[in-house]
Amino acid sequence: MAIKVILLIVFFTIFIGIGLYCRRNSTDVNGFVLGGRSVGPWLTAFAYGTSYFSAVILVGYAGQFGWKYGIAATWAGLGNAFLGSLLAWVVLGRRTRIMTQHLDSATMPDFFGKRFNSPALKIAASVITFVFLVPYTASLYNGLSRLFGMAFSVDYSVCVIVMAVLTGIYVIAGGYMATAINDFIQGCVMLVGIVAVILAVLNSKGGFMAAYTAMSNVSDPAVSETPGIFASFFGPDPLNLLGVVLLTSLGTWGLPQMVQKFYAIKSEKSISTGTVVSTFFAVIVAGGCYFLGGFGRIFATGEQVAEGGFDSIVPTMLSGLPDILIAIVVILVLSASMSTLSSLVLTSSSTLTLDLIKGNIVKKMDEKKQVLVMRVLLVVFIAISVVIAIIQYKTNVTFIAQLMGISWGALAGAFLAPFLYGLYWKGTSAAACWCSFIFSAVVMIANIFARSSFPKLLQSPINAGAFCMIAGLIIVPVVSLFTKKPDKELVEDAFSSYSKKVLVPQSEALSDGEEA
Repeated sequence: MAIKVILLIVFFTIFIGIGLYCRRNSTDVNGFVLGGRSVGPWLTAFAYGTSYFSAVILVGYAGQFGWKYGIAATWAGLGNAFLGSLLAWVVLGRRTRIMTQHLDSATMPDFFGKRFNSPALKIAASVITFVFLVPYTASLYNGLSRLFGMAFSVDYSVCVIVMAVLTGIYVIAGGYMATAINDFIQGCVMLVGIVAVILAVLNSKGGFMAAYTAMSNVSDPAVSETPGIFASFFGPDPLNLLGVVLLTSLGTWGLPQMVQKFYAIKSEKSISTGTVVSTFFAVIVAGGCYFLGGFGRIFATGEQVAEGGFDSIVPTMLSGLPDILIAIVVILVLSASMSTLSSLVLTSSSTLTLDLIKGNIVKKMDEKKQVLVMRVLLVVFIAISVVIAIIQYKTNVTFIAQLMGISWGALAGAFLAPFLYGLYWKGTSAAACWCSFIFSAVVMIANIFARSSFPKLLQSPINAGAFCMIAGLIIVPVVSLFTKKPDKELVEDAFSSYSKKVLVPQSEALSDGEEA
């Protein structure tokens, strides 16, 4: 217990100290929201990775999908690495940084407003962002608190409040730069921690081969009659597994808190380095979490899952570890949760301030007032999410994965296609963006209140979210072809940012020829 407490005190002291140190860099909007667009490659890559993976992955998704699909759940982690990280950086990174700087856009809703010359579109995007980030944030507390309860026997409400307050302090004080620096430290903890935990957990069953053999002997007639199905390449339900891969991987392309990381990129070097580092990070952390969860059936029984839910599987796997490893697990999950929480609350507060309040509710707001309002809204957003998290836990409304699925499905379904086409295609129309926004929001809200009316495949929030993303990629180009074309001058100005000439060393690009 002493080791656990000491590690936590050191952990919190470092993060709060960094927040106070970065306060001097967060006096204006650009500094508070984007770190002055001067965040280096390693900080950007780790900020992307740590915002991506949280306690939801380790406790909720790894437990639930490892139980459902066995070791094949590892595909979700690999999808996160190569679709959600590598391809996202290659397709979105450079273009996002260039066009958002040209449009002087600090948030995703602001991008929509300026790219399509539609203040109403900006307001709608900011409302969707705020509303659907709340359940995601509430799910973070839930995952963390289950492990805290196991390690310290501390009441759930106390865990939620302490985590929220401490995260709020360093984000409110230091803004994005404090978040990025802390994300780097938290990311290092996550890399080391997940490797140590996997080795220790599998070693408790005699090592990898012994654990794999045990998994091959697991059977569940209610799921499949095929022998060894939970140790197979694609698992018992490849179609639903594909839905998980799509939502948790391509979904990041449309999440405001993820895409906003590209806004803050410092240089071309940050793109190439960030691509490699974030992909490596995702392979270890996401691949490791899902791989670990895939062995859940040899640690937990069906009766335990029925009683404690899928969220109890990973804590059960970890409960037998030595105290020092339990301490590492607590710090690991705390790092994952706080990094994602800080990103979510910063995204939500900046979006509400810059895209909804400024110019609409309050006509004139100087830089200092905007930063002050964002800090106040950080407190409000954290408080709301804490209340929802506690209510959700006390009433046992839903599982972690369902909360996150609803949030990711609505946000990624609404924003992925309009944002992607907006960066690449001049013909994208504002009407098409509206259709994508409305379609995904309506589908995911209906999935909450009328889930039984959906086709069986789409009753899962995960599959419904993946459906919304795919539908958006079809809706946007089709609607754009049959609706009012965007203003040509506005579009040409936005895309002119890509044509700007820059000088690079010959080591990066050969010249056409040299003068004699």
